[in-house]
Amino acid sequence: MAFGFRVGVPGMSVRVSTRGVRTSMGPRAARISMGSGGTRLSSGVGPFYASSSLGQGRRRTSTSRTTRSRSVAPSGAQLERARRQAERAQQEAERDAAISQLQELRRQTTSVHLQSFTPARPPVVPGPPQLGLAWALAEAQAHYLTGLGVFARTERAAAKRRAEEDAPAYLAAEEARLHAVHGRLANEADQWWQALLTNDEDAVCEAVNYAFCDNPAAGCAVGVDGPVLSVVMRQQDIDTLPGQTPGITSSGRPTLKTLSKRDRTLWWLTSMGSNIIATLKEAFAVAPGIMAIDLAVLTRSPDTQRLGFVAYGRWTRQATEAGPWRETADALRFLDIGQDVACSVTTTASGNLSSTIKPLDTSRLPGLQSLLDHAQDDTGSGDATLADLDADLRANAPTAPSAPLPDHYRIRPFAEWKSQTTPRTPPSAPTTPTHAPAPPSRAAATALAPGQNLVLPEEAWQGLLIAFSFAGADADLTLFLTDTHGQVTCDEDFVFYHQPSAAQGAARLLGKQTDGPHTVERAALHPAALPAHVQRVTIAINMDVDTGLTCGALTHAALYMDCATGAAWTFKPPADPDIRAMVIAELYRHTTNGLPVWKLRAIGQGWADGLDGLARAHGVNVE
Repeated sequence: MAFGFRVGVPGMSVRVSTRGVRTSMGPRAARISMGSGGTRLSSGVGPFYASSSLGQGRRRTSTSRTTRSRSVAPSGAQLERARRQAERAQQEAERDAAISQLQELRRQTTSVHLQSFTPARPPVVPGPPQLGLAWALAEAQAHYLTGLGVFARTERAAAKRRAEEDAPAYLAAEEARLHAVHGRLANEADQWWQALLTNDEDAVCEAVNYAFCDNPAAGCAVGVDGPVLSVVMRQQDIDTLPGQTPGITSSGRPTLKTLSKRDRTLWWLTSMGSNIIATLKEAFAVAPGIMAIDLAVLTRSPDTQRLGFVAYGRWTRQATEAGPWRETADALRFLDIGQDVACSVTTTASGNLSSTIKPLDTSRLPGLQSLLDHAQDDTGSGDATLADLDADLRANAPTAPSAPLPDHYRIRPFAEWKSQTTPRTPPSAPTTPTHAPAPPSRAAATALAPGQNLVLPEEAWQGLLIAFSFAGADADLTLFLTDTHGQVTCDEDFVFYHQPSAAQGAARLLGKQTDGPHTVERAALHPAALPAHVQRVTIAINMDVDTGLTCGALTHAALYMDCATGAAWTFKPPADPDIRAMVIAELYRHTTNGLPVWKLRAIGQGWADGLDGLARAHGVNVE
């Protein structure tokens, strides 16, 4: 609310309000107001009125106070509480991991009998590589053109005519020889299969023991008596089982509790039954002529730490194959389906298991007693133990062959065939060399850089020898015969260790050999004999998938190629630790000055996922 009053000065008025005191003076046409709110000039004529400020009056200013957050350090109690929470979380994580490991261990050791084993089938011997006249002609021309210059046109024409004359005979001779090799191998395979069917002891024990070599419980076939096979199995010692088991607290939380003696015995018995059933199933699958198996189980007594038999019996094929092996508890049915089964673990009338595991008395079983007598070792105590047999069982594992397997389908080079079919000339008569000269030294080869390409000489079209040498790890040489887009038209154009030949022998692997500290894998390629749909030949390597190593593990890796004229090329691929397969080089068709040629390009690029990725990239179905 405001109020005003007049003073003694003519035309002057004072107004007091909540906003302050203002004084105005002068006529209506030009009146000045002063006081709070600043000085203003107002003018009014008739119904019109205007007002304007005469200066910068005092303005209200608003100030903002910046508030700063005050950092408060956690108290000692808070830090202690956080530390206890972190420790509790760590303990719970370790407990959950231990529970998961124990559950998985128990599942693995008691579910072996749930596996299925493929029955043995008559072996099928793969046929020899398919050879063609184009391949034979290329081999013959490469032999006869050796040592002839490019401008020796008359001699080259005569050499090609001789190659055309000899190629059919060379092809027929190799096909007949390879057919005879295939027949011999097929006959040997049939003889082995018949020996297996008729329960020949050597054939049955060898096949069964090879099948047993990857079992969790080591097993060994020790003899055959008619249709009955004798097997000894080594069961895991009960003392090796863990001392804890998963449990639940009264509040329903997961926990680890001490494994009771009864639960430990049940676990061990179930594991033994699972391994017995799996051993029976696998032996019956591998040996189709065996109708029953006498099996004895060997383990170490927890009280005396002595080896002894804790279970034995006879199980027939019919009873084993008829069993419903679907659950873990089915493993304990080995006690019911066998004949004359004896086991150290017995069940009382109340359903409890026996608390001790003692070796069985084998005196009433002549076979087991004889096995025990012949397996004694001299421990100084004079007691009969099975330490030697135990060591033999544990050593029953596949061993890598000390030497490469023989290549039964090795193709004789043309020069070797020619030397064996051409009569020897008298020493006095002039002779023509029948063997190609030794390959040039690697020092004379042209070194290629990544990405470099060159035109191959015409002699290389007829025959090109490829060699990949390396050390440090194992690797395999592979070839892809592809179209212009780098894709194979069929899986047969993929040349690798399981399919070493393609294009009727125009591209083939020659196998691995040891050359001092290095390993060398060679391949032969005849570009002129390749079918028209093959526009490119990719030369690649891949690491052994079982080792898990990458190309970075290879040392002294080098690709070497040469032809009959002595021209040679070499390329050292990079040791890339991030890849498991690599394309080293590529040969491809090209046109130069209107004439078709073959060119060579050095590459050195790879795939991290190994052979699968390499094969998929070139159109090979790897599913």
